[in-house]
Amino acid sequence: MPLQTYPPAPASLSGDLLTINRMLANPTVIQRRLRQLTDIQFVADRLLLAKYRTSGGAVAYEINDQPLFTNRSITAVSPGSEYPRALPQSGTAALANVSKWGQATELTDERIKRSVPMGSAVDWALRIVVNTVVQKIDRLAIAAVASGITATPVTAGAAWNNSGATILRDIERAKAEVDGQEMGYRADTILMTNTKYAYMVSDDKIATLRRRETSDNPVYGGTIETIAGLKVITTPVANMPGGADDVYVLDSQALGGMADETELDPGYATAENGVQVQTRRVAERDVWHMWARRITVPVITDPLAGRKIVST
Repeated sequence: MPLQTYPPAPASLSGDLLTINRMLANPTVIQRRLRQLTDIQFVADRLLLAKYRTSGGAVAYEINDQPLFTNRSITAVSPGSEYPRALPQSGTAALANVSKWGQATELTDERIKRSVPMGSAVDWALRIVVNTVVQKIDRLAIAAVASGITATPVTAGAAWNNSGATILRDIERAKAEVDGQEMGYRADTILMTNTKYAYMVSDDKIATLRRRETSDNPVYGGTIETIAGLKVITTPVANMPGGADDVYVLDSQALGGMADETELDPGYATAENGVQVQTRRVAERDVWHMWARRITVPVITDPLAGRKIVST
């Protein structure tokens, strides 16, 4: 009789279907799966970098539209004299209510069993619910940016699909408008649609200013990740409010942020991008219900921290 090993081997699960169903019932495992979907990212969190905590379903913030100076000029101070006092400029108090944005789908036992490889149907379901939330939140955030930036826009020298376009100059002019206000802003981001990016990346004038003989040029499959010191963020034109194909130059550190209700309710798994997912077995129908949500609201605190470029 062979000798028994000690300690005995731990219990293990066998069978793909059993493993998948246990995963769907375990929020911790779903959370690990969500971490692997690294290609699903919010544009909103790249435009509005500040993070706000909500209280009672709302967030209180201040709209900063005053110069970054006190309300009186500085003067010479005589030896032994007190420094003259001045008051800092204060902004306007504002309040925003958070909303719960989400959607559900269902995953049948048949789809789970018949998918190849087994388990890919779970990734499919996770992707569609998470992508739906991302699309909605991005559209809300971009609409908030578009409505919040109220300063006089910069008019492009010519349409960007025109041979006389001055794309780099248009960008630099908008950047100068943001930085030149003496408000402490430093433009670091440019938002444009995929179409405008195509015009920019193929512009002859910009191409002549790029490094030669390098494989990261767009013609070799590379991308333009920064231009004029601004990180480039692209989005489908459908995400723009009213389908307006305008370009925005902004200071993402100052413009605003996302106010999330981060307290986790029972049964939810949380992705790194803030999306919360939960599943529930509906035994009498042989399906799993899966839904995703994000409880948030975009907040614009510094409307002067951005400029729109029109007529592009």
